[in-house]
Amino acid sequence: MGRMLDLLAEVAEAIEEGSEGLNLPLADRERLSSGWTDEDVEDAVALVRDNLLQGELVDCADSLSGRLVELLGSFGEKTAFEAAAAGQAFFSLEAIGQLARRVARLEEVLRVFREGAPPDRRGFDALTQRLADAGIEAEMRDQWPGLGDQDEGEDT
Repeated sequence: MGRMLDLLAEVAEAIEEGSEGLNLPLADRERLSSGWTDEDVEDAVALVRDNLLQGELVDCADSLSGRLVELLGSFGEKTAFEAAAAGQAFFSLEAIGQLARRVARLEEVLRVFREGAPPDRRGFDALTQRLADAGIEAEMRDQWPGLGDQDEGEDT
């Protein structure tokens, strides 16, 4: 196992970004092939490439998710949510809901990989609660007319 880790470390040190992505230069490939099979070298290159790309994917997903949490969180405020529900927002309430569900799942996955602090979720969490309540509120108003007429108190 330690010998394989040495190969992975050598490949990681030598791998370069080229026009076709991450590749092992020919001189390094030939040097490593003297002590390893071509299959071992290819496997090591694939593992290093996947690891580096996964790290980049996580960084990009983390950045994108943070921005979407912030953007969607703006719809957590009562007036913004009501405007979206009335079709007066740039995004439809359906699109906001679909994005919120996907971002919520992405945030769950990113907890495992994220190195820094997560984004401020207060507005986003308020939005997901309003979305959850939206379907229930319609049913409740049908059963008990006038239910939505009272003041909801503090606006988040």
